[in-house]
Amino acid sequence: MSKLTLHKIVAKIRYFNYINAIDMRKSIEIEYEEYSSINELSNENRELLLQAMSAANDSYSPYSQFKVGAAVKLIDGKIVTGNNQENMAYPSGLCAERVAMFAAMAQNPNTGINAIAIVGKNKEGQWCAASPCGACRQVISEYENREKKKITIILYADNNKIIILKGVDSILPFQFSM
Repeated sequence: MSKLTLHKIVAKIRYFNYINAIDMRKSIEIEYEEYSSINELSNENRELLLQAMSAANDSYSPYSQFKVGAAVKLIDGKIVTGNNQENMAYPSGLCAERVAMFAAMAQNPNTGINAIAIVGKNKEGQWCAASPCGACRQVISEYENREKKKITIILYADNNKIIILKGVDSILPFQFSM
């Protein structure tokens, strides 16, 4: 893989369930890719993350002063961005991920989502980790189920690292379904 350093890390999360004092221990493995810099990403993933960063700069976040940007890449290649929109009547605001996904699907109802990149920017102006909240994870799950296809999730992490997950089940193992 040329000079790029690709780290595959398998993290184990233990889920303990005690019923009638019997140990029913289960484990969940999460596989993800970790890159030590944005420059190690493919051109396609780098562009998506840069679009998310640009969107974060325009977020309306006067209360938390925590900016979040998201960029959604559709199956047809189109990129739609969104950012967090706060409101003094909390919880009337909306997360960047849902802004981007809902706009993408409202404007392009006949295509699916291929990938989403998410980045945060703290009040000091530093790029930082911003992992999707539970509601956003469930919306990603809904679109995966609708298209019967996993969505690649690209997260900017602390220390300039980038995490890439193949599907929301990596971060939402017990999804709501009907």
